[in-house]
Amino acid sequence: MIPPVTEGTIWMSTKQASAYLGVNLRTLYRFIDEGELPAFKFGRVIRLRQNDVEAFVESARITPGSLEHLYPEPTRRATR
Repeated sequence: MIPPVTEGTIWMSTKQASAYLGVNLRTLYRFIDEGELPAFKFGRVIRLRQNDVEAFVESARITPGSLEHLYPEPTRRATR
């Protein structure tokens, strides 16, 4: 559920949000298009709420022990 827009809402441009996340604009637009990151279009301008961007960062947190598939098993040398 998307929280309502309030008077204290801090808006970010797509350029600001992509810099905050450390991704390029194309990746940010993909996150938005795939529904992973809420965004709003005001005329021709796309804006994101800072709280939504921060929540997106927290949702991407990696659980310890979940990356074992990314590093190979140590290879054993044949003993002579």
